[in-house]
Amino acid sequence: MGGKNKQRTKGNVRPSSSGRAAELLAKERGTVPGFVGFGTSPSDLGYVPAVQGAEEIDSLVDADFRMVLRKLSKRDVITKLKAMQEFGTMCKERETETVKGVLPYWSRIYCKISIDHDRRVREATQQAFEQLILKVKKNLAPHLKSLMGHWLIAQCDTYSPAASAAKVAFEKAFPPSKQPEALVYCKDEILNVLQDHFLKETPDTLSDPQTVPEEEREAKFFRILTCSLLALKKLLCVLPSSENCLLEEKLTPLLSQSKFWKYGKHNTPQVRSAFFELISALCQYVPESVRAEASRACPAVLLSIDDSDAIVCPALWEAVLHVLATIEDCWIHVNAKKRVLPKLWIVLREGGRGLATVIYPNLLPFISKVPHDVTEPKLDFSRTFFTSIIQGMLTERATASRSECSAILSAFMECLRFTILQNRGEEEEEIKIQEMLINDQLIPLIDMVIKEPRLQNGPLFYEVADLLSSWETRTESSSGEEETALTFQRMLSNLWDGLSKVCVVHVDVVEADEKALAAVSCLLQILQNPESKMKPNKRKSVKIRFSEEDEAGNNTENEKDVDLGSSNEPGTIFHPQHLSPLRKEPLEDLVCTLAELSIVYTNDQRSDQHLKFLSALLSGFASSKVFQVLLESRSNIQEAIKPQYENPSLQFLYENVIGWLKEDWRKETDFLVDILYSVLHCCSSTTQRENILSDLTKMDLRWKILLQIIQKACSSSEKYSLVSSWLKGSVLGEKLVTLADDLCDTSLKTTVASAESFHSEKWALLSLVLSQLIKNESLIGEVYIKRIIDKLQAALSKAKDLSEAGNTETSVSFICDIASNFFSSVKGCLLMPSSEDLLFTIFQLCAKSQNTTYLSDFLVNKLKHTWLCGLMSLLHQLDDTHKESTFLQRSAFWVKNQLQSSVMDIKSLQVLISAVSDLLTALLEADEVSAYILKDYMECLSPSKSEWEKMRESLSTEWLKKPLLEGRLSMNCQISGIDLWLCIMDKLPSHLCAAALLSRVTLLILEKGVGFENQDLERSKLESIIAEQLYALQWIEELVNPPCLLLEFLHELQAMNISLEKLGALSIIPCPLQILFNRSKESGRLWALTLAKLINTKNISPCEIKALFNTTERFFPLTEGALHTLQNLSPFLLEEDKEELVIQCTAKLMTCNKMELFETDGPFGYLAILNSCLSGGNIDCGELMPGILKIIISWRHDYEDIFLFSCNLKEASSQLLGFNIEMIRFLSLLLKNPSSLLDSEWDFVMCSMLAWLETASESQAVFSVALVQVFACVSCELTTALSVFFQAVTPEMIEKLPANLISEWQEFFSEGIHSLLLPLMVKITRKEKNTSETSFQNSVLKSLGEALMFVSKDQLLNHKLPAKFVASQKTNLPDKVQTLLNTLSPLLLFRARPVQITVYHMLNKLMSDLPEFDNKDLKSYGDEEEELSLSPPAALMTVLATQEDLLENILECIPVGEFAVVQPLSEEFCLVLGYLLTWKLILTFFKAASSQLRALYSQYLRRTKSLNKLLYHLFRLMPENPAFPGSTAEFPNKDTKTYFTEEVNLDIKDKSTLSSQIPHLACSVYSMTLKDLPAMVRLWWNSCEKRVFSIVDKFTSKYVSNVLSSQEISSVQTSTQLFNGMMVKARSATREVIATYSVDDIFIELIIQLPPNYPLGSITVESGKRVGVAVQQWRNWMLQLSTYLTHQNGSIMEGLALWKNNVDKRFEGVEDCMICFSVIHGSNYSLPKKACRTCKKKFHSACLYKWFTSSNKSTCPLCRETFF
Repeated sequence: MGGKNKQRTKGNVRPSSSGRAAELLAKERGTVPGFVGFGTSPSDLGYVPAVQGAEEIDSLVDADFRMVLRKLSKRDVITKLKAMQEFGTMCKERETETVKGVLPYWSRIYCKISIDHDRRVREATQQAFEQLILKVKKNLAPHLKSLMGHWLIAQCDTYSPAASAAKVAFEKAFPPSKQPEALVYCKDEILNVLQDHFLKETPDTLSDPQTVPEEEREAKFFRILTCSLLALKKLLCVLPSSENCLLEEKLTPLLSQSKFWKYGKHNTPQVRSAFFELISALCQYVPESVRAEASRACPAVLLSIDDSDAIVCPALWEAVLHVLATIEDCWIHVNAKKRVLPKLWIVLREGGRGLATVIYPNLLPFISKVPHDVTEPKLDFSRTFFTSIIQGMLTERATASRSECSAILSAFMECLRFTILQNRGEEEEEIKIQEMLINDQLIPLIDMVIKEPRLQNGPLFYEVADLLSSWETRTESSSGEEETALTFQRMLSNLWDGLSKVCVVHVDVVEADEKALAAVSCLLQILQNPESKMKPNKRKSVKIRFSEEDEAGNNTENEKDVDLGSSNEPGTIFHPQHLSPLRKEPLEDLVCTLAELSIVYTNDQRSDQHLKFLSALLSGFASSKVFQVLLESRSNIQEAIKPQYENPSLQFLYENVIGWLKEDWRKETDFLVDILYSVLHCCSSTTQRENILSDLTKMDLRWKILLQIIQKACSSSEKYSLVSSWLKGSVLGEKLVTLADDLCDTSLKTTVASAESFHSEKWALLSLVLSQLIKNESLIGEVYIKRIIDKLQAALSKAKDLSEAGNTETSVSFICDIASNFFSSVKGCLLMPSSEDLLFTIFQLCAKSQNTTYLSDFLVNKLKHTWLCGLMSLLHQLDDTHKESTFLQRSAFWVKNQLQSSVMDIKSLQVLISAVSDLLTALLEADEVSAYILKDYMECLSPSKSEWEKMRESLSTEWLKKPLLEGRLSMNCQISGIDLWLCIMDKLPSHLCAAALLSRVTLLILEKGVGFENQDLERSKLESIIAEQLYALQWIEELVNPPCLLLEFLHELQAMNISLEKLGALSIIPCPLQILFNRSKESGRLWALTLAKLINTKNISPCEIKALFNTTERFFPLTEGALHTLQNLSPFLLEEDKEELVIQCTAKLMTCNKMELFETDGPFGYLAILNSCLSGGNIDCGELMPGILKIIISWRHDYEDIFLFSCNLKEASSQLLGFNIEMIRFLSLLLKNPSSLLDSEWDFVMCSMLAWLETASESQAVFSVALVQVFACVSCELTTALSVFFQAVTPEMIEKLPANLISEWQEFFSEGIHSLLLPLMVKITRKEKNTSETSFQNSVLKSLGEALMFVSKDQLLNHKLPAKFVASQKTNLPDKVQTLLNTLSPLLLFRARPVQITVYHMLNKLMSDLPEFDNKDLKSYGDEEEELSLSPPAALMTVLATQEDLLENILECIPVGEFAVVQPLSEEFCLVLGYLLTWKLILTFFKAASSQLRALYSQYLRRTKSLNKLLYHLFRLMPENPAFPGSTAEFPNKDTKTYFTEEVNLDIKDKSTLSSQIPHLACSVYSMTLKDLPAMVRLWWNSCEKRVFSIVDKFTSKYVSNVLSSQEISSVQTSTQLFNGMMVKARSATREVIATYSVDDIFIELIIQLPPNYPLGSITVESGKRVGVAVQQWRNWMLQLSTYLTHQNGSIMEGLALWKNNVDKRFEGVEDCMICFSVIHGSNYSLPKKACRTCKKKFHSACLYKWFTSSNKSTCPLCRETFF
């Protein structure tokens, strides 16, 4: 028994094992004992191999299965569930033999776990069992008996999924035919298990009381009990009948146990329900066993009759009926009168306690089985029974539920009919019972139902009608006994008397209840026509028919197929069925009585309820007799006055009905219209009816009445037949046309929608007559329909022109409704011209902007729906008739006219395109539309060639500026309109609108892939539309700064998917390419640019381009079109084609005379082509270019006047300008490779350049002329080209150049250039103070600025600008420098980026030299001043102050830390750019200053708070993620490019980086600020509010600190600064700087550690080794170094230098200042000079000043004596 490691007994080689003990037992007894551990209680799981441990049996079970079986013994639900699921999967996947090994142990596990408390486990068990069965199949047979009991119980599980799974497993194991056999085979074992559950088991035996809570134990026991009861029922049902006798014997012990019968009174409803179900099954299958136990069975069932549990009740009543049927003498065993019936009466009086639908259908079978002796006396029994039912029906619960109510009423009538049949004799008691049932029960019940609205929908009236039919049949039956017939006749008479009294009581009241009257009329109509469709479906589970009744009398279920509308409308005229005289006479008499009463009350009391009741009566009983009765009730006076008609119904109409119809106060009139139809029904001829209706039409009756007459005609074919001739007639037609006219007229004039409700009836009437069809015919004559449509169309046309919003809303809305209904419902309606007019008018309203139509969104949507509905109808009709549509033609012409003639904004165009797209989509989607309709529509919609041309001419020529300046087009003629600005454009050009709309249409057609007859021709038309759209897009692209309207237009095009990419993708490229090439060659200009754009976008190959022209000869002789085409094709041509063109043009240049020089097909054109071909730089022109230069020089000798040298361009012709521009461009190209030029040629080039530059500078006044502007630009560009060449010249190149060329350039030409350009720039900017980025001179400023970038520092300092000084400006600068600053600094405020960038670059060259002038003057600043400060250059600070004020207005509303997007080239852009450039200059200046000067400048910046403002602004201008464009890393690492790692590019002409320029520049300025003014930034950061503090810290740590730390460490490593006695080294990995200071015997080592958020955080100074220094002194020095590094604005090296200087002074004997404990002052770097006269201690001036101001005393800090 001991531990594992103890010594075993000698010879015992195997450890002790209880498993072996079990094995030995097995060998002795021959079986394996069924126990685990020490017990075999039924709650044990059974054998689990790993636990029991018998090796031989273990070997049969797979190890995995063993593990799963072990898990199944766990208590945890989830463990069991997963284990069972795993078991099922293993059964499915493993080999059959492996699975078979589990079978011996499965039955006990299954028996235990199939009744587990958790339902999921039970379900999983059955699913796993299914998998096991599928795998082992017949091998399960030996184990069936041990499994079957629990398996059957599982199939009756109260959890449905588990029961279903068990049934599925059972069906998989046995086919249906074998299932009874299987159960027979195991029936003994099943019954044993079930009997154990019924009689032996308790909650404590089924579950362990120690581990399972009581509640759970009981729940499990009750569930198993329920399942067992149901399992026994199932067994009874499935076993073959031959087994019943044997089963009876087996069941006898169970049924003899009183414990079993007590389950009928069990507390759990499920158990009771299962028990009663079992009793029913026992009665069915083993009735003898039940009869044997009748004394127990009858009380158990019958005394439970009042059980009101919803679960129990159905099973209970089934059991009650089975017991009554099975045990004939059941009433012997119970006292019916004392114990059963009282319970039943209580249930009935309480309305079945909410279970009426279950209980009441069983009442008839129940009372039919009650013997006579129990029901004596019959009268009392019947009275109690029926009274109880009625009482139950009146309970609130029963009344509230329609189904309950119906069940009770049906049961009442069934039982009543049964009781009367039982008592149909003529004996006194029987007569009493009959009278009691009719007079005391049925009649009061009918009265009750009439009074109670909630009961009126029940089946009672139909049941009464059935009852009457049944009794009438028996009365008339000749075969029946005469006595019986008399009985039923008497009962019929009684019933009619009672009914009459009830009805009269409800009608003969002044304040009659309307609902009661409705119920009475309903009852009468049902009695007249019991088979009407109004009968609700009866919800009866069982149809009971009494054997003595004739079937015909009861067949009320069949429904009559009624034509259009003759159904359940109130007021429908029913044709009375062939009623028997027994029904007809009393019914007619009753109707006449009620009608007479109603008319009396109506006339005398003006009772509306009675009039409605009369209307309902007449609808069902329209006969001359009834009308005659109504007329007889009038007074004699009336009789004398009224005209007489033969037909009483007509007399009634003219005497009464018309009078009622004319009463305007009546809101409800539909019941009067019903009376009218009743009258019409009684008329003898169609003419008579038409006359009546025509008379009514001519009377001034309300429109509502006419509407109701027509509506009722549409709802019923019978009523339509009464009024059809009147509907088609002229009287009504003319009346409706007049109505339409009035309506359209008044509604358009009305300004208030006051009569809206009155009008709505009229509109509804129009809509009805137009859209309603009866048998595919319109309601009224077609002539009148056409006339009404004309009126509506005219009204809409007027509405279209009304400008005042709101007037037309209602009328347009109504017309929409009418038109929509008309279009969708009337076939062929759109073949009428008037209908197409209406459709066209609605389309026009939809295609116009709401700004012009003033219609609401709702109305526009309604209109759109209407015209689309009409269009679909039209297309359908066109397909049927093959006619042409005027609507499609007219709409297309109208749209084209809108595009060409009217001025449109974005919204108008959107609306128009949307309408046309909708129309075309409808055309394309309609299957019936053929291609010819589409072709015709497109022809009507597309402008002609001349119309396109006219629209193109109307486009502004401002676009020419950009291509002219860029050299993509060359012109030598006057261009008109180029200087008109488009900034104020408020309407779109017609060409853009037409192209956009037609492109949208084209896209739709191409996407659909429509097949035209002449496909190529139609395709080319579509391609030409695409070409026009590309032209329009190119026009916008070429505008220098398109107005907002055009940018919005482009955005809309993108939204509509109209883009170059989309158009190109859907069209076959060669086609638009060929069209563009042809147009370009013919017209040039913008067509040429469009061609180039398409080639570039689509990457078209040079071979495809070559195919367009085959040979370059096709372009000669040159026209403007050919020239522009060649210029734009040149970048895409093959090299050999380019070379060929160059050779051709060069050859032609040699042969020209003076007259041809300016011609397009002359040197001007040839030079333009040469420039375009050579600008690519790919072709080798070796000797050609110098040759061409020689030709130009020869022209200079021969025709001197054609060169615009040193002249004013006011009088210069366009031809001359164009020719000079091309020559200048050629010279610029020549300078790319000018090594082979001769000395004279260089002189010509440079002199020409200077002469042309002089011309440009003298012609400033005419810069507004386009070609003069181009001339000025190319002159400056030639200057730049020369500057670039000479700047990049290398010693090798100098050797090849002519001697003295470089010196001539530097001494004369360069000086000459800048002496012209600098004053020119100042002049232009002075003249155009408000020049913005969009102005015409911007291009000149760009070229001028680019040339000025090459001005040298000396040339700037020796400028020839007029002197400019500002009064009261403190300055130490020389006059020339101050003039330059005063002149250029204000240009940083100039609203043009080129000027700002140029000025920045020029001033930047001077900035580092300026602090030197302040340095010379530094000694004049004595120590006497309190806190010294010195301003950076005053001119810059003045500009900065202005910029700060302006910027504050723009950025103050944006929170710090939120990125403000600045639109490139906007006014704000220029302002921010200028501000940041100014700061870059100031910071450059600051960096160049000495430490002492820096202290003074920083003091000035602190006072003005300029730096604080800058930092706040920077955190609005820097992006949250400053990743460099192209770098996407979210978290920066060493390799990630950010705006802090990359240098900002301030190039004048580079526009690609404009969007990122401000953010990049802001980051650059922030980086410089941190680098050069760290102490001031630190001071600002510490004073920030918490939110800003956090933002600054995170941003700087994340993006800037690493960069600056690396730079700082790197600068220390690469520093050339040498310290005497101090050595400095840096460690980049740890961000540390180590300074070692040694003097004599003293050795000090300091470690400077940079923080992670450097430079915001404090730099920590730690001590290394130290020798020969006192602790206090050491601490002082560390504190000093820390203070210097924290508070001085400079690098670490500068801080260390300052500290070393301080320590040196200390060793030299200079004493510390006793206020700051430093020798050198931390801010102004001064020594202690102010001495106290008493104690002789010296202090810094600044320290003393601070001491005096903060302490408010003037005493010495040390000795406290007064300081003098």
